[in-house]
This record gives sequence, structure tokens and C-alpha cells, in this order.
Amino acid sequence: MKIRDFEANTRIETLMLVGSVNGGVTNSGAPYLSIALRDNSGSIDGKLWDVKPDQQAVVVAGKVIDVIADVIMYRNNLQLKVIDVKAVDQSDVDMGEFIQGSPIPMERLRQTIYGAIDNIDNFEIKAIVSALYNKYDKEIFSSPAAAKNHHEFYGGLATHITGMLNLANTVCDLYPYLDRDLLCAGVLLHDIGKIKELGGLSVTEYTLEGKLLGHISISQTMVQETADELGIEGETVTLLRHMVLSHHGQYEYGSPVLPSTLEAEALHYIDDFDARMTMIKKEIDKTKEGEFTGRIFSLDNRMFYKPKK
Repeated sequence: MKIRDFEANTRIETLMLVGSVNGGVTNSGAPYLSIALRDNSGSIDGKLWDVKPDQQAVVVAGKVIDVIADVIMYRNNLQLKVIDVKAVDQSDVDMGEFIQGSPIPMERLRQTIYGAIDNIDNFEIKAIVSALYNKYDKEIFSSPAAAKNHHEFYGGLATHITGMLNLANTVCDLYPYLDRDLLCAGVLLHDIGKIKELGGLSVTEYTLEGKLLGHISISQTMVQETADELGIEGETVTLLRHMVLSHHGQYEYGSPVLPSTLEAEALHYIDDFDARMTMIKKEIDKTKEGEFTGRIFSLDNRMFYKPKK
């Protein structure tokens, strides 16, 4: 059974991939695990209460496990109350059954992204972007864009960048006074640090570097180091670093500075728009016509209606 087929008030037993796991203790002192589980049809959160040592040893990020659980409705979202977990021989696992891929063919992602790099006219900008993409090609096209909220699948980062490039070029057509080279470079570079912030293909946990530094800091450092290696300095490098540092748009969302150029402001809204549409679409796809989605915590805990056709 796949996650997309789960229904409330049923008991399931199926294989799922542990995306991440965090331990905690209840007010009464009983240990529990919060587990992010997924397969190639979707993801779901689970709680394993009163966890035993042998169970904790089974629940390892990046491993496929056998899960017995009750599917419950919690705050208008399906969740698992895990009853038990069993170890699975990983050599028998087909990871294609548990890892979601991009809805856009990889070849099209590559054509869009490398086409955008080829179209950059500014020599310094093109040199910096090209150097980073040549160095980290494999990681950029395989990494997710997030651990959970949006584009959290194989190729998610490239998918997010592709969507943003399409938006950026449309915005530049509508507002021709924007610097297309700078804005598209901002799109290409703003999240590049996520290849170091997040774990590998089967684990969408945050790395130590990701937890301590965050992708914004990592990304701007990668831009600066690449510029230094190429012997490029001056305003262009500063503008690119500003785009990266300000793209979350607000201090409380992790940006150490606020957007202070036209292109930085545009980048922030393009990034936010693509992420929001993707998060809503993911929940709408799981919702029946004429009903509301569950509450989406990252979107002000709002619910969205799926109209009848």
C-alpha cells in the first residue's frame, strides 16, 4: 500500500522510507519518536509513543522499514500512530519505490538551466555561475530543495530553479528595466547551498553544516569563494551575494539583510511564489473535489479549497 492510498481510521502495514527521525520525552517521562516517512507517492508524519530500545534501533534515517500503524486525522491532516516497526533487509529494497522524482524530465531541467546560463551576457556573472554548476552538477540535479515543505524529492532543487527561471524571464519581459542577467543568476545561485545543507538522496535531514550555518550562509560563501578563485571582485560579486543573503525577504525568515535592489526584491517574491504554489498544489492533489485541504503550517496554518469541476 502507498501513502497516497491511506485513509483515516484504518490500520496499515507497509514498507516506508525513514526521511528523518527525532526523539523526545513526554511530560510523564516516556520516550517517543517523531518520524517523517515517505514513499514515491508522498510523505506522512508518524509518532511512535513509549518507544522501546529495539524499536529505536530500527528507525534510522535513510532506511526502509516495515511500519504497522493506525492512520488518524490530526488537525485536518493524516498522521500515523505507529504501533510497531520491523527491520528490513536493505539489499532487497528497490529505492525507486520510495524516492519521489521530479514531474519534469531531467533532460528538460538541464536544458532550461544550462540554457539560462548560456544566455547570461555579463562575463563575470556567467563565469561565477558556470564554475559552480560545472563543479556541482551532479549534486544540483539530484538534491531536494527542502526537507519537507516544497520540492522535497529527487531533483527538487533543479525543479524549483527551473520554475523560478520561467517566472524570472516573464517578469523581466514585463519589467524590462530589471537586469535579466543579475536576476537569473540570483535564481541559479540563491539555494545552491542546499546541496550541503541537506543529506543525501534517501535522507532529507539537515547536515551538521546545514544546522549550524544554514543554506543562505553556505550559498553566499560558495559564491564568494568561487569569485575569489576566478579573481573576480567588486560590485558584481557584492550584488550576487546580496541576492543570496536577502532572498528570504525578512529577518525572521532567516535573511540577515533585506532586499535592497530591484533584482533582489524580485528574486524574493519569485522564490516565495514558486514555493507557495508548489506547497498548495501538493495538498490539493491529495484532496477530494469540494473539500478543503488540511492546514498547511508553513502557509499561516491555512486550508485551501479544491473546487468541483
